[in-house]
Order: sequence, then C-alpha cells, then structure tokens
Amino acid sequence: MDVMGDKATLLDTGRFVQPADYAQSAGDSVQPMEDASQPMSDLVQPEDTPALDRPLDADDAGEAAEEARHRLAAQSGEVEAMSVLGAMLLRRGDLDGAEPHLRAATAAGDRAAANNLGVLLHQRGYADEAAGWWRIAAVAGSAAAAHALGRHHRERGDEPAAEYWLRQSAEQGHALGAYALADLLEHRSDPGAERWMRAAAERGHREAAYRLARALDRQAGHTDLDGPDNGVVVDEAAPEEAEQWYRQAAARGHRRAALHLGAILERRGELKEAGRWYLTSAKDGEPRAACALGFLLRDAGDSESAAVWWLRAAQDGDGNAANALGALHAERGETQTAERWYRAAMDAGDVNGAYNLGLLCAEQKRTAQAEQWYRRAAYAGHREAANALAILLLQVGDAAGAEPWFSKAAEAGSVDAAFNLGILHAGRGEEEAALRWYERAAAAGHSEAALQVGIARLRDGDEFAAERHLRCAAGAGSAEAAYRLATLLDARRPPEPAHELGETVHEKTECEEWYERAATQGHRRAQVRVGMLAAARGDVVEAAEWYRRAAEAGSRNGAFNLGLLLAREGSEPEAAVWWTRAADAGHGRSALRLALVYARRGELAEGQRWADRAVTLGPKEVAQRAARLRDALREELSA
Repeated sequence: MDVMGDKATLLDTGRFVQPADYAQSAGDSVQPMEDASQPMSDLVQPEDTPALDRPLDADDAGEAAEEARHRLAAQSGEVEAMSVLGAMLLRRGDLDGAEPHLRAATAAGDRAAANNLGVLLHQRGYADEAAGWWRIAAVAGSAAAAHALGRHHRERGDEPAAEYWLRQSAEQGHALGAYALADLLEHRSDPGAERWMRAAAERGHREAAYRLARALDRQAGHTDLDGPDNGVVVDEAAPEEAEQWYRQAAARGHRRAALHLGAILERRGELKEAGRWYLTSAKDGEPRAACALGFLLRDAGDSESAAVWWLRAAQDGDGNAANALGALHAERGETQTAERWYRAAMDAGDVNGAYNLGLLCAEQKRTAQAEQWYRRAAYAGHREAANALAILLLQVGDAAGAEPWFSKAAEAGSVDAAFNLGILHAGRGEEEAALRWYERAAAAGHSEAALQVGIARLRDGDEFAAERHLRCAAGAGSAEAAYRLATLLDARRPPEPAHELGETVHEKTECEEWYERAATQGHRRAQVRVGMLAAARGDVVEAAEWYRRAAEAGSRNGAFNLGLLLAREGSEPEAAVWWTRAADAGHGRSALRLALVYARRGELAEGQRWADRAVTLGPKEVAQRAARLRDALREELSA
C-alpha cells in the first residue's frame, strides 16, 4: 500500500510511461508508485517524444542531443519543448534547472507542465503550493494530477476531498488513481472498494493484483503466509483466479506475489516452476521465499544448497529458516551450532525455536533445561510444547502437573494431547472421560484414538460404530485396528464348506484382506490367522510361511501351529523344536504335544516332565488330558 506523504525522489526511477488520458503537447506525471519504497512520481512524457521513454542507462550522447534539441526549441518559445525539457531535467534531479521551464510552460497553459511543477514543488517540500498546481492540471483533465491531489488530501485527513479527486482520476482509467481510491474505500469497509481494486489490477497495478489474489486465496481457505493483510472483500471465486492475479503481480516484480505463486505451484506438485518463482522472490529480498526454496532443495536431496538459502533467510530475520538450520545441524550431530540457530529463531520471534531447544535438551537427557524451554514455548501458546511439557512431567511422576498442560494443548488443537488425556483418564479408570478425549482426537484423524474408540464401542456392543472407527484407524495404518476389524467382519460371515482337492479357490474376502494387511505390518495374531486361512484353503506353503513369521516374532500360537503343520508333513523333530519354544513361553498345548512325542519315543521321564508342565499351564481341557497322560506314564515308570 502507498504511504501518504512519501517524498522519494524521481532519481530512483527511470521508468517513463506513455500517457493515455489526454492528447496534449507534454506529459502528465504519474504520482506515487505501488510500493512505499518506490519514488513519489514517474513522469509521463508526451507521445510525440518517444526518445524520453528510454531507461536511465540509455545512451548518454543520444540523450544529450535530445536535450539540446528541446533546449533550442524552448528558447524559441515552443511550449511543448519547455514542458519536455523541464520534465527531463526534473527526472535527472536538476530541480533548479527544471523549474523555470516548467513554470513558463505552465503559464502558457500546458497541463502536463503544471502537473510536473507540482511534482517539483512536492520534492522541495512545498506541498500546499504543489497541490495548487495539481488542482489546475486536474481541472484541466489530468488523471495523474487528480491522483496526486487526492493523495495530498488524504495525507491531510480530508477524506471527502481525497475521494472526489481519486474518483476523478480512477474514472479516467488511471490505474494508480483506481488503486488509491480502492485503498481509501477499503479502509472505510466500503463494498465499492472491490470494483476499483479490480480495475487497478486489470490496468496492470501489481499491488492491486496482489491484494485481489490475497483476498481470493483467503476465501478459498488457503494458508495465510503473510498473517493479517489489508485486502478487499470480493465475491467467491475459484483459486485459479487468485493464481492469475498472483502471476500478474509476480511478473511485474512483486516479490510477495512470487512467493505465493510459488506456494500454489508447490502444493500442486509443479516443483520446478515453484522453485523458479521462489528464486525470483528470494533474489528480490523476500526471506520467506529463500526459506521455502531451501525446503524445496532439501526435499530434492540437496541439503547443502538448502542450507545456503536458509542461511540467507535467517540472516534476514526469518525464524523458520533459523529453525531449519538448527534442525539440519542437529541431524549432523552439531548440537552447539543447532542450539545457536534455535536461539536465533527465538530471537526472531519464532516460538518454535524454544520448542526445538526443548527437544534438543530432552534428547541429551538435560531434563531441567528441556522443561525450561518447553515451558517458555508453552506459555507463548505453542501447543506441541505444552504437550511435550506434560509428557515430561508425567515421566517424572508429576501427573497432577501434567494434566493442565495436556488440557491446554488439547484445547489449542493438539491431537496428540487429546489422545494423551484419554490415556491419562483411562489409567485412572475414568472410562467416560477417556472416551470423550479419544473421540475428540479420533475426529481430528488420530488413528490410535480411533482404535480406542472402536474397542470401546465393541465393548458396548455397538458393532456399527465400532466398525466405522476401526476402519478409520486401519485405513490410517493401525495394524491392531486392521486385525480387530478383520475379526469383526470374520464373525459375521457364514461358515464355509471344507476345501476339496481340485476345487477352485475362492476369492479373498474383505476380512482376509484386513488380516493380511495387519499381518504384513507385523501383527502376530493376524499372521497366525492368515496362516490358518491359508491352511484351510489347502495352501500349506503359505500357511507355514505365516506361522513361521509369527513364531519368529514371538507368537506361541504361531509356533504351535507351525509344529502341527510340520508334524503332519512328517517333520516331527522340527515340530518338536517349535513346540519346545512355545511351551517354554507358557503354551500348554505345546507342552502336551511334547509329552506325547516323548512318550511315543519311549522317553517316559521326559514325557512325564512335559505332561506336568502342561497340567500347570492349562487351559482346563489340556490340563485334564495332560494329567491322565502323566498318571499313565508314572504307572509305567513304576511298574
């Protein structure tokens, strides 16, 4: 947004644009440019003097010749030449040389000279006299002068007069006038602001294009990179329109527009073009673009180049980049350097710096310092720091101190904190309170919370609600949820006839697919179940594979079933190895099988020992059979 009263000099720019609002002999001056850092005025030279449209680095000899030609014409009394010569000298910064020529042309009725005389006087600090000349030019039809006069009145707090002259400028098609009018109306929350902001954008005003895009982006619900931003209220529009305006503003050198355009392209997966716009914005001095470019390079595997851009952004005060540098050095084990950058992030106002310092200290077992940094970040409103602080307090046995921080984090939107509160209440036996927090976390997409809700609903007999939550958790990757969902679906399906040799194997049911998903993720009970289903289909090889995987992961049932399969295939010695493993882990049926194996071998004492073990381990029917076997072996040994 333009800052009223900016007195930057014309020397800062060499951009001369052709007039569009009149057909006089000399050009009007274009008043304040889009950004406050730009000069107060760019001169619009007459259409019949195209040589003046050159940038500042044009050929000096040619410009000198052009000036000499206009000087000769001015000396002979040509009003247009006086106006053009005055404008040339004004652009060069020669105010003393420009003033007499502009005054002479103005006295002869040249409105462009009157406008440029106003610019000159404004440069000298004579704002009221400048306004007088702007008024003369504006009354004569100069849109640029009307714009300058409107800004003059707004600077002095006379908004009605400012609106009048800015409207005069805008209605003549003056882009800067339309933008200044839109800005004034937006400040008053006037719905007419959108019309003029759009008009300015359509006429090439880059700040207007950017602000239109920001408003459209916010309506689309996209993340606000800038935080609160002045904007106009516009009708609902597709995100494509926002991108169009960002692109227009970025193409005209608006660095924040280039940043946002890069973010849009990155979200869409067009990383190469996103990188180009981030680079453009970063080179223009936008630290957030340098930071974003760093993340793009890091994700592409180029950490060294990423560090260069993060360093540049961090040195310009970007806390996010400082945090990224800290994380990079922490990954390399350079903890002192990491700590320095985290502190720099904190100094830049990024509360993540304190949180990351807490994480760093916690990894180094510096619990007291970790607590200090977590508290600092938590008091500043960092919800994950509050959750981490609560976990730390819980680990040292301060459950009473942990709960308020869990609550604060959960209320601020931390899904993990809501889940942790559920665990805390469940540990106290407060099932209803636990369920409330689990449901809250589950609604936000926490898979383990959804699993706990599903288990609770199963316990209550609400299978449909249980299934819904288990599906959410299983779909998010929870192996336990996939297994429980499979068992729920398995219990509903009708029993299948025994598999016959030569019979076409049926397609896998949904419950089998969920069992396999859980089994693939390493769920031991699911692995055993998949093995049982494979065995039921007659696929002994697959069954043995799944039983073995479960057994090797520590499943007693997996080891027992693998032993049964091996025994049926004639590999009783290997079966005995797996039964021994399962029996040693407390599996009663395996102990009974071992007792029978040793009894058949004639090793009665060893058989009696395993029978005794089976009686102890159970379950009841196994214990009864094992007791009978033990007694029989005892009698035979004593005979």
